[in-house]
Amino acid sequence: MNLKELKIGNLVVPVPIIQGGMAVRISTAPLAAAVANEGGIGIIAGTGMKVDELVAEIRKARELTNGVIGVNVLFAVREFADLVKAAIKEGIDLVVSGAGFSRDMFAWGKESDTPIVPIVSSAKLAVMAEKLGAAAVIVEGKEAGGHLGTDRSMREVLPEVLEAVRIPVIGAGGIIDGKDIAEVIRLGANGVQMGTRFAASEESNASNEMKQLYIKAVKEDVVHVKSPVGLPGQGIRNPFYNMIENESHVRINQCVDCLKRCTHSFCIMDALVNACRTGDFNRALIFSGENVHKIKEILPVHEIFKNLLKEVQEA
Repeated sequence: MNLKELKIGNLVVPVPIIQGGMAVRISTAPLAAAVANEGGIGIIAGTGMKVDELVAEIRKARELTNGVIGVNVLFAVREFADLVKAAIKEGIDLVVSGAGFSRDMFAWGKESDTPIVPIVSSAKLAVMAEKLGAAAVIVEGKEAGGHLGTDRSMREVLPEVLEAVRIPVIGAGGIIDGKDIAEVIRLGANGVQMGTRFAASEESNASNEMKQLYIKAVKEDVVHVKSPVGLPGQGIRNPFYNMIENESHVRINQCVDCLKRCTHSFCIMDALVNACRTGDFNRALIFSGENVHKIKEILPVHEIFKNLLKEVQEA
């Protein structure tokens, strides 16, 4: 199989692979630029950043690549509007919205001719997004890492979305190798989004301890955690997860009111920041997709793309 270019709005992407926007601070400028340099779409995760920090990451990425760079911002964060508007002002190529979307963001995209791409988990949400002005949709299933919007497989939802909308459709969740990519493209997707495989790359901003946890993980290590965001989160079992499951007291030292709604069961931002900054798994939440066990080594993005494209051709 040979992959076709991906068209989203006025963007033409040579390789139809979008790197997932993994927060907090896993997907930063070096990773996004490395993916863009290989012909895919590099994504900076804006969730958990301040506006000036996101602007700095976008500018750094622009220095590292002439390729396509986007941002992903979780709709649940309180600074969603400010972050998206700042990214658009910086001339970002596209905006991805996770865990919900609003009518306003499509208006911001229309004013600036910036493609807005929401992540959806059903045909109903995809149709709504298309009517509001989405340039494409990312269909994410239960296989994905991080916060989940459905307990259904992407491979079940994808055909329903393809039948319901006319805009480009990208499949996401559990895609690790070229065989996975070929399968999703054969189902009719215009492209794929991959997160966990790129989190386990040399350019990823994840801590070395987190990356080692990825390559040592077995299938049974992948678990669901009750996130204070109000959605289940998928990741790897570790001491911090065990504390949450046992309802041990996970102290919040200082609430910065980062989410629009939060159960305050623990600080999700602290737990995710600690994943990329420290090897202390008593304090870190490690998000990952359910097929993390298929990753056996940490590689530079260039090698990952080389392997993926070879595997696609062989599939």
